[in-house]
Amino acid sequence: MPPNVIAIDGPSGSGKSSVSKGVAQILGYDYLDTGAMYRAVTWWALDQGLAEVDVPARLEQCVIVSRTDPTDPQISVNGVDVSEAIRTPEVTAAVSRYSAVPEARAALVAQQRQVAEHTSQGLVAEGRDLGTVVFPDALLKVYLTADVSARAQRRAAENAERGHDADVSTTHQSLAERDRADSQRAVSPLQIADDAVEVDATYMTLAEVIDHVAALVKERL
Repeated sequence: MPPNVIAIDGPSGSGKSSVSKGVAQILGYDYLDTGAMYRAVTWWALDQGLAEVDVPARLEQCVIVSRTDPTDPQISVNGVDVSEAIRTPEVTAAVSRYSAVPEARAALVAQQRQVAEHTSQGLVAEGRDLGTVVFPDALLKVYLTADVSARAQRRAAENAERGHDADVSTTHQSLAERDRADSQRAVSPLQIADDAVEVDATYMTLAEVIDHVAALVKERL
């Protein structure tokens, strides 16, 4: 693994994607959305009509390719671009269940580490278990969080842009349920690494958070 891996973990809706892409662009690093990989598995399973127990036996039939360009981070399954398809309410509602399948997590963790090994300058990766499981020796670990109400506002706005349900109260409930599922799952639960820097973005603008995290990286370098 190259020395310059930046692991950004945090709950859903905390702004990990926007922050990670912004930091990667400032530093000239590659970018990896590990959450999108779990969404891709979920999309594939739903498309194939598979229950969670069916996934392990068929997992080799799910080939995921993630682009690491922070300006165009497409993701495909078996050659099909699913960048938009994995953001539907159906996938969002199911991703916690399918991402808890141990065999799926093991396969994707191995793939995530391979991406890091083949990056040239460095990698900014975002997810939920990067600092604790995937990249325990990362140069910098950031746990990005925000008040659930602020996260609900942001996620509802994102949903509106995609033409999905933008009701804030519904989004708030969904995020709270996702937090519980991600934190309580048996395999690689959402946790704060002991050596992570916690960044609360509740009252910060996106630009402020990006600049803050980029400054933390430069301090480590």
